[in-house]
Amino acid sequence: MIKTLDITKGEVEGLYGILSAAVTPRPIALVSTVDKNGKPNLAPFSFFNVFSVNPPIMVFSPVKSGRFGTNKHTLENVTEVKECVIALVTEDIAQQVSLASCSFDKGVNEFDKSGLTEIKSDLITPSRILESPINFECRVNDIITLGDEGGAGNLVIAEILKVHINEDILDNEGTIDPFKMRIVSRYGANWYGKTTKDSLYEIAKPISRTGMGIDKLPENIKNSTILTGNELAILASAENIPTKIELNARENKTEEEKHIFAKELLSQGKSEDAWQILI
Repeated sequence: MIKTLDITKGEVEGLYGILSAAVTPRPIALVSTVDKNGKPNLAPFSFFNVFSVNPPIMVFSPVKSGRFGTNKHTLENVTEVKECVIALVTEDIAQQVSLASCSFDKGVNEFDKSGLTEIKSDLITPSRILESPINFECRVNDIITLGDEGGAGNLVIAEILKVHINEDILDNEGTIDPFKMRIVSRYGANWYGKTTKDSLYEIAKPISRTGMGIDKLPENIKNSTILTGNELAILASAENIPTKIELNARENKTEEEKHIFAKELLSQGKSEDAWQILI
């Protein structure tokens, strides 16, 4: 059975819950702003991502209240003062960030409420967040309003002017180590995600080559009842079918046994060895 919602027919009940639970995990932007009187505001947004490198652009979306149709204080602030700091959320501050998401009255300083620490920014007025390992000082280039009703988003297009990175989260090569950063991601309802060794794995990007594609695999491999689509894709990331090398490990094995052995090799990251078993 397939559950469907036809938006064109007004079937929108529960849509927010479906979207927020389905499009996951999402990064969380912890956004620091000020109003025209210089009063600070701090709020998290999980409708957020990076959209450009040159120029460096991040976009987050404050959504109108579904109950009251009112705007977030953050949106009002970036309309008045077109600057913001976007910081990232780690396990160490996740509960404090959740507290900052409460609907406090306008003018209330969420830094005080959450116990997070303001640091003066270098280029803009809104404060950075001491406890976050990465802070982006941004200029707001544009705000695109997507609707007038409750639940409508407002795309805040923020250009990064300066980046601040705590060196404690860097590896020996000076790049960001996801395990040291311990970033938190957003799921639906009350669910959040951690960055753990069990939750992360590597997929080699075929940047310098073009894979042959699953359609070019030999029929006996492409139609395997043992190998999954993911495993076939690993094999099909090779540019060409490799040259066959004589292997004792292949001798006297049935087709099924070859596929089982190849599956094990693929799970160990040994795609070239798996190819030699299969051809």
